[in-house]
Amino acid sequence: MNNKNNNYLGPLLIIGLLFFVMGFITWVNGTLITFFKKAFSLDNTSSYLVTFAFFISYTVMAIPCSMVVKKTGFKNGMSLALLVMAAGTLIFIPAAEMASYPLFLVGLFTIGIGLTVLQTASNPYATILGPRESAAQRISIMGIANKGAGIISQIVIGKLLLAGATSGDPKEQLDKVVVPYLILTAVLVGFALLIWFTKGLVEVSEEEEEPSATQQTAVQKTSVFQYPNLVLGVLALFCYVGVEVVAADTIINYGVSLGIPEDEARIFGAYTLGGMMFGYVLGIALIPKFVSQQAYMIFSAFLGVAVTVIAIFTSGFTSVMCIAVLGFANAVIWPALWPLALSGLGKFTKIASALLVMGISGGAVVPLIYGGIADSIGSTQKAYWILVPLYLFILYFGLVGHKKKSW
Repeated sequence: MNNKNNNYLGPLLIIGLLFFVMGFITWVNGTLITFFKKAFSLDNTSSYLVTFAFFISYTVMAIPCSMVVKKTGFKNGMSLALLVMAAGTLIFIPAAEMASYPLFLVGLFTIGIGLTVLQTASNPYATILGPRESAAQRISIMGIANKGAGIISQIVIGKLLLAGATSGDPKEQLDKVVVPYLILTAVLVGFALLIWFTKGLVEVSEEEEEPSATQQTAVQKTSVFQYPNLVLGVLALFCYVGVEVVAADTIINYGVSLGIPEDEARIFGAYTLGGMMFGYVLGIALIPKFVSQQAYMIFSAFLGVAVTVIAIFTSGFTSVMCIAVLGFANAVIWPALWPLALSGLGKFTKIASALLVMGISGGAVVPLIYGGIADSIGSTQKAYWILVPLYLFILYFGLVGHKKKSW
């Protein structure tokens, strides 16, 4: 195991490329929400079906995908995931031709299935490939790749889809997605082949990662649900992904609703992701030498509550920038949460990882609730109150929940 821990930099570089791909595909959703809302004349709730279709696949497919990863192993599972994602991006082409919003949602759901496999394989791989006490640091590096790609996708795809004058013809607007999504399809297939033929990605066995005392405890337990730190971790991750996606994917629409021109608002999502990148860099510098991953997560949850309240009670560009600052608050919650939730799971690590991936469905449910509240009360700003209880639960998990070893 020591040899493995000392030789994981090469494989982590490859995993970093995968997180870059995941980020580019995932964070373009904020642009697509605004783009589809205009092209199909949607209300807030209907426009956030983009995130619902994309992220609900994590709940529907997480367990089946964990079985796939168990059969294929981490490496082949990643390659298969990229091919499924390529199928999803390819669906965008006939969807644009037919001007069909439901077919676009099918494409997003298919991409989400591929990402479910990729998350199920890549997150535990990054977690257990090196020393567990620095897992948050490694996943933070992955986060920089993910959010860096998201910033690029927001700027590039936003420029292609939202910038400049737009035609009143929905079909002409939708044709804008054809070329970028054909390119994305080709890139995903290329990465799938790269992973398939790369010899540097060796399989690691999660059963070997825990010390013997922990392993003995794992053997005594017969169900993954006997681990409170995991169950509460799944709920905390649901809350986290909900606040993360709301912060990144509603900010463009929010800016437009405040009267900020669309051509200016299109880059607001990049501000949120930039805040996350800064948070990751700070996490890498501080964890675990100066602060524990748990302490950083507690600070992040406190900050999330404070900044949300400020965003609700300020106005204009100041309020928008508060939503962007939530990116910084959210940054290290994900990488800190995974090792705390997976601690002591031993042989249950893969199924536990699948359950955590199911928690990503918070990105489907919470934005849809946000959109429904905004439509019902007529305020995209006050709808942000939905974030406060979610941050409070994350705070509970960081303070108390992850320490529970039995019910």
